[in-house]
Amino acid sequence: MRCGLYQSTANFFLSANMAEILKHECGVAMIRLRKPIEYYRKRYGSATWALDRLYLLMEKQHNRGQEAAGIGVVDINAAPGYEYVYRERALGSDAIATIFDEVQHRISRHDADSAAANAPTPFIGQIYMGHLRYSTTGRSGMSYVHPFLRRNNWKSRNLLLCGNFNMTNVDEVFDEIVSRGQHPRLFSDTIVLLEQLGYALDKENHRLYHEYKDKLVEPALGVAIEDNMDMARILRSVAPSWDGGFVICGITGSGDMFTLRDSHGIRPAFYYYDDEVVVVASERPVIQTVFDVPRSSVCELCPGQALVVTKSGEISLPQILAEDINERCSFERIYFSRGSDADIYRERKSLGRNLVKPLSIMINDNFENTVFSFIPNTAEVAFLGMIEGLEARLDACRMAELRRHRDAGDLTDQSIERIIRRHLRIDKLVIKDIKLRTFIAEGESRNNLASHVYDVTYGIVKNDVDTLVVIDDSIVRGTTLKESILKMLDRLHPRRIIIVSSSPQVRYPDYYGIDMSRLAEFIAFRAAVNLLRRQSREEVLRKAYEDCIEQLKLPAPQQRNVVKDIYAPFSDEDISLEISELLSKDIHASVDILYQSIEGLAAAVPGCPGRWYFTGDYPTPGGVVNVNKAFVNFYEGNETKR
Repeated sequence: MRCGLYQSTANFFLSANMAEILKHECGVAMIRLRKPIEYYRKRYGSATWALDRLYLLMEKQHNRGQEAAGIGVVDINAAPGYEYVYRERALGSDAIATIFDEVQHRISRHDADSAAANAPTPFIGQIYMGHLRYSTTGRSGMSYVHPFLRRNNWKSRNLLLCGNFNMTNVDEVFDEIVSRGQHPRLFSDTIVLLEQLGYALDKENHRLYHEYKDKLVEPALGVAIEDNMDMARILRSVAPSWDGGFVICGITGSGDMFTLRDSHGIRPAFYYYDDEVVVVASERPVIQTVFDVPRSSVCELCPGQALVVTKSGEISLPQILAEDINERCSFERIYFSRGSDADIYRERKSLGRNLVKPLSIMINDNFENTVFSFIPNTAEVAFLGMIEGLEARLDACRMAELRRHRDAGDLTDQSIERIIRRHLRIDKLVIKDIKLRTFIAEGESRNNLASHVYDVTYGIVKNDVDTLVVIDDSIVRGTTLKESILKMLDRLHPRRIIIVSSSPQVRYPDYYGIDMSRLAEFIAFRAAVNLLRRQSREEVLRKAYEDCIEQLKLPAPQQRNVVKDIYAPFSDEDISLEISELLSKDIHASVDILYQSIEGLAAAVPGCPGRWYFTGDYPTPGGVVNVNKAFVNFYEGNETKR
């Protein structure tokens, strides 16, 4: 393992994936070795084999959060007096390379130090944890970078914790732990969970101490406690109090490891194990690639299920929470998940095909004067599906025209040739010039960036004749479209621009791990509010505000999503037309927006029915509570408040 390896490989991955850098969701990686370190040294030629694999797991999930990263390593066999829990964290988009360069430096320095010959090599152990972070709460800085570490002189009370999650009831859990005398040093869901799990870990240690104290003496007593930790018991004592979407990973200093998924399966988690290793990651394809195993060998962690590996390396899959209604996140499949997964690839193609019928109506099957393209690269697979469907539609149009000529008796070689030569005009019109995702830029910088991020291909479009059809994966804020893409497309002088979204209208905030929490940010919400105000129906807004105030007085399970009332007076088409108006100011071409239907989404992504972004049907009470709070903040003018 060398500094240059990590740096050069990092640059390769970054350059290969720049167009698809997305930051709105965290990623996790875990590795547990099941054989002694010497085994991997002999078989693979390096004691850093697991560390190298951890690096690859993290880099190959670089489509996830790049605000910061962190790793943790536990050496179960370290002798007293030596470090056994290692942690390294860094901020910034190059955090992974920074971390592994520092780790390599420490390993090299240890290897060169003859006085350290008998000391354990730093960051070489049996259990490895990696985390890619994107802040969904607005809190940033090293204090909030995973993994979090709880220290104790007893190995079995040390805890490394990381996850891909957002708790919607963190206030209630915080109050619970404070009420028993705990004093969290920061207010964040990760700190709160660390304290809560730490307390449960202490209780489990106490339980085992009392079980063995009359049978054994130290150090055998301490070893017995470490060998008999019941992680399933610990998780069952705390997890029922959590409301949110989560994948939570932990390692104790004594060598127990766990990964727990929420009961609805909102956030993803996959695992693989054999006689050498246990692996956990947020995405299936990265495990397949890094460990060169077939897709069938990588399993999805079931909702409410935990993967637990004991100090001795024994694996179990206890059901910690009762599996609830499947609410796997459909937006994650559309936007965040790695497209190299076979199922996700097929689903994204289906999203594109499902748009063909309404699109054909919009262009009146005028393929001769329509140019098809896509933005950004995350929409490319949906574009392929849309083109497949359009090719089939064009074939049907060809056949219909041939039959008309045949029936009229004027079918000639010339007309046949003219008909069969009709083709779809497919061009890459929008090119991302600077490798930034303006979807995540903040404040005024978003507008400044947007005007410089994209360029267009000139000389393709017939001025004031052609219609441009451009597919995007989603239209959330509409900022990039308004400030950049539509203006650039308009420079090509088309007669008409149709923006196609492979996802439905994003109407509601997410509170389970993706940073979309302010109502005013959503172009669909702004469109509905504009319609109400233009129609002098402000009483709908006032009534919704009053209803939200009353709803928030009720227990969380009894509340309803009042924000649905804002959309209720309008059809999807009404909202789409208003969005077109909001986005097309100062655009010379006519602009239309075509959204995926909820039915089309359900047909394309049947295994992920979590559609709260589009429907407002939140999977947990915490989501409903937070959306009602969000509307109160909006109505009171606290539009920046989450």
